[in-house]
Amino acid sequence: MANTVHILLTLSTSRLVICVLPFFILVHAQNLLVFQPSFLTATGPTVSALLLGDTTDISLHLRTVSPSNTTGGFDSPSCVAEATQWVLTVEQVGKTAVRVQLRLNRSLRLCGKNETDTNCCSKPLCVLEALQVSACVGSTPHASLLIQAEIHAVLVPANTGSDNKTVIPNQVYQPLGSCPCDLTFRACDVRCCCDKDCSIEELKLFVSHCLPGPFGGQVSPAPHYQCSVQSSENSPDWFPFLCVNSPPENNPYLGLFYQGDTITAKPGPSFQTPPLSAPVSPNVYIQGSPIFTLNDKYLTIPQTVLGQCVNSAPVAFLKNFKVLCVTLLRSCPTGSPLKTLPADLRINVKNGQGERLVCEHVTLALDYKFYWRGNGISSIKLTRTVGTISFNDNVALTTRYSAVFLNGEFVGEANSGNPGYQVGRPVIAGSMDNDTSSIQRTSVNLWKPVFDGLCFTAEKKPVLFGENSTSGCLLPVSQQNLSQCNSLRERVTSLQASLLAATYVARSGNPDPLTISDWVNISFVTLDSSTTMEDTTTSCYGILSHQHIHVWTLITGMVDGVPQKEIRALKVSYSLSTWALDCGGGNVAPCVDPLETQLFSITSSVTFTDIPVNTGPPKTRFQINFTEYDCNRNDVCWPELLFPVTKYYTGEPYSQSLAKGLILVFFFVTASILGTPWRQIRQAWHNAAL
Repeated sequence: MANTVHILLTLSTSRLVICVLPFFILVHAQNLLVFQPSFLTATGPTVSALLLGDTTDISLHLRTVSPSNTTGGFDSPSCVAEATQWVLTVEQVGKTAVRVQLRLNRSLRLCGKNETDTNCCSKPLCVLEALQVSACVGSTPHASLLIQAEIHAVLVPANTGSDNKTVIPNQVYQPLGSCPCDLTFRACDVRCCCDKDCSIEELKLFVSHCLPGPFGGQVSPAPHYQCSVQSSENSPDWFPFLCVNSPPENNPYLGLFYQGDTITAKPGPSFQTPPLSAPVSPNVYIQGSPIFTLNDKYLTIPQTVLGQCVNSAPVAFLKNFKVLCVTLLRSCPTGSPLKTLPADLRINVKNGQGERLVCEHVTLALDYKFYWRGNGISSIKLTRTVGTISFNDNVALTTRYSAVFLNGEFVGEANSGNPGYQVGRPVIAGSMDNDTSSIQRTSVNLWKPVFDGLCFTAEKKPVLFGENSTSGCLLPVSQQNLSQCNSLRERVTSLQASLLAATYVARSGNPDPLTISDWVNISFVTLDSSTTMEDTTTSCYGILSHQHIHVWTLITGMVDGVPQKEIRALKVSYSLSTWALDCGGGNVAPCVDPLETQLFSITSSVTFTDIPVNTGPPKTRFQINFTEYDCNRNDVCWPELLFPVTKYYTGEPYSQSLAKGLILVFFFVTASILGTPWRQIRQAWHNAAL
């Protein structure tokens, strides 16, 4: 009933808006106050109307009214509010329009029999009253709204469940189908008098029309074996000794015996956040298990989850990570993880619009080193990097968080294959450590631009084996930079050199840092300095704008049918270019303002080349031109005539192919003996004998 009333009210509201439109202009012109509509009939718990006109300094007062016994009219509007069971709310919907809404502040549930709760309806007609809303300026009413409320009670099942479990009773003691006509869960079925969801008031509506028979929960007639059906006319003498005394609810129509059970409803899909269970601290750490503090809480460090940075992500044992989190700052950070300071440290900020904000002691990096032994952690070392940042409106702050697990002082490095490189794994590079006489691992990198694409904010991505790639970043250059060409060249050269800070590259995917034969020297192409050009005030030549890495690979063997590839050589070459400001197309600002910048690209690329395997000496001209016995270019292959009887034939067992070959030889010899040549020999022998 409540849902139907709500729909009717919505339709009335729609008609109300259409009627108000022509009247709104008149009200605005005369600066009057009026409710639209001025009379409403409420059949649901909420009702609303519009107050149009100059609503400045307007106060609304609600009270209950009753019609006069003589005239039938209501009292004049009053600015004295009374306590009612309704809540009055106001919402400004325009400069000269206010939405007034009344909501019933009580339950519409129908009271049960002998129920003492006062927050329910004692009668089916729950609310029957008249309300008056007065719009007053001070103590003078200017407009009034009359509401006639006629609201019926909502029928709620008498025994609403409190959980989501369904209990099936044991049929040995209580039949499963005691009320077959109870078809609707937690609702009263009409004419089903055994339905426990029906209240007393509902049963009174159809108590004289209950469904008969077993479907209605009644057994009519009683089974013939019941002792109550014995009659003196047709009952045998032994009937009293074999008849059954049982309640009428226990009858053959209600099914076989069932031992009973409790069925828990399966939860459906939900968009709500599932409740998280309390963390359980393990006795020992294994790879991947979370690390706990002394108070049994997760040790959390900001990490990347599903592409987003999570500030309170648990740290997993023996799981290294290194992430960069980008946070858009509009004010100085005050909480973790960007503000990880003692309580006695403060941030000095310059106030005022347009002034630069200066934030001191902002955490820029947190690098954890976990020292482990066996299944435990022996110590933790934390390196925190702080700095001072300044900005005007907003700034994108990039912070770094990392965790490295060390067994002693050595980091467990992942290999890129065993033994050969796997496609898609990083190329391993290294540099000689003179103190340990071993090669310290590093990587060969390319540019990985992020956010704005500038080289200062760009990251580096490792070169993946077997995957050609090209990437780059942008460097802002001004006229002032072009006037200092040597400094600009050194600046670009240092940026390109940061991609490859190594002198060796690993031959295979699992190199030994102590075996120099597992590594190949990286060759760098020397730039040609014979061609000289002069710098100008607006251009610089010889800018190392492109770095190319060429890798030669070779298949050295097979492991389980998988070819094993090694790196035989790696060469790094550079391309030079001349940078000059482009002031065409109306963009003359960089050529006028010495501090105005233009973006120039710095690129890097990698190419992998497979070295063909040498299969033998080169073919002669005769082998190239004479193709009669070439099995690759002919349908008939005479050199492989006896191939089925060799050990290289694997189409069938060797014994079978040998037997079939001998049979073919036998047929060939037989055909030769019985054929024309042998017959001619016998004829000649016979003639000579005669």
